[in-house]
Amino acid sequence: MKRSIRASLTLIFLLVFVQRSPAPLIYTPGEGWRYEQYGTAGSWTRTRAKDQVEVAQQAFDKKDYGLTLKAARRTVSQWPFSDYAPRAQYLMARSWEAQKQDERAFKAYQKLITQYPKLENYDEIVQRQFEIANRFLAGQWRRRLTYIPFPPDMDATIKMYEQIIKNGPYSKIAPEAQMNIGAAYERSFRKDYASAAKAYERAADRYADEKEGTDALYKVGEAYNKQAKRAEYDQNIAAQAIGTFTDFMTLHPNDNRVPEAQKTIDSLKTEQARGSFDIAKYYEHNHRWQGALVYYNEVLLKDPGSSYADTARQRIDAIKRRVSRQ
Repeated sequence: MKRSIRASLTLIFLLVFVQRSPAPLIYTPGEGWRYEQYGTAGSWTRTRAKDQVEVAQQAFDKKDYGLTLKAARRTVSQWPFSDYAPRAQYLMARSWEAQKQDERAFKAYQKLITQYPKLENYDEIVQRQFEIANRFLAGQWRRRLTYIPFPPDMDATIKMYEQIIKNGPYSKIAPEAQMNIGAAYERSFRKDYASAAKAYERAADRYADEKEGTDALYKVGEAYNKQAKRAEYDQNIAAQAIGTFTDFMTLHPNDNRVPEAQKTIDSLKTEQARGSFDIAKYYEHNHRWQGALVYYNEVLLKDPGSSYADTARQRIDAIKRRVSRQ
C-alpha cells in the first residue's frame, strides 16, 4: 500500500515538474540527467555507436560544435571500446580546436593517442598538436575556465613540445619540436638562455645528420653568447660560446653563417679580454701586483689585437718596473 502511494506521488511530481520545467529532463544510464530544448529531446541520441558517431560527424560538418561534443562524448562514454570511439574522440578534439579552445583540444588529442594508439591518422594528430604548440609559442594567449584569457605561458608550451616528442620521437616534426623547446626557454619571462642552450644541444646531438642538427649547433652558440652578455664576469660561459662556434665552423665550413660565427667569436674574445682587464685593474688598485700581472697577461692571450691588449702591455711594463724598484 505504501509503495503504491509513494509511486503515485512520484508520478504526480514528475508530471508537474515536466510541465513547469523550461525544458525536458532526460536521464541516460552512465550519463545522468540533462536538459533538452523543446523539439530536440532525444533527437540526437542513438542506440548504436555507429549511429551516434554519425550524428557527431554530421554536426561537425555543419559547424555545430556544441552538438558535435554532446554526440561524440556520448559515443565515447557509452561505447569506449567500440570501433567508433576513436572517431568520436577525434571529433571532440577537432571541435575544441575549431572553437579556439586549444588547450582542451591538445588534451583531447593526447587522450586519443593514449587510449587508441593504433590510429590510422596518428601522424595527423601529432601534427595538429604541434601546430597548437606553435600558436602558443608565437604568443597566443591561453584560456582559463574556458573563456578567461591569460598571457602566454612558455613553461606550459615546453611541456606540450615534450609530449609531442614523446608521442613521435622519430617523426618528421620531432627535430623542430626540440628546437622550439629552446626557443620557448628564450622567450620565457626569465629569458632562460642556459636551459635554451641545453635544449639546442639535445637537438644537435639527436639530429646531427639533419638540417635541424646543424641549426641547433649554431643556436647553442647564440644562446651561450646571450647568456655571456648577461653574466659580465663569467668567463666560462663566453668560453663555451667560443667553443661551440668553433665546432660549428669546423663541422660546417661551407655554411653561410660561418662569417657571422667568426665575428661573434672575435667579439666574445674582446669581451673576455675586457673582463680580465677589469680584474687586473682591481688587483693593481689594491697593490696586489702578482695578481694584476696574471690578469693583464690573460688579456694578451685572449685578444692580443684589442685596445685592451695595448693598455695591458703598458701596465705590465709599469708594474714590473715598480716591483723591481721595490
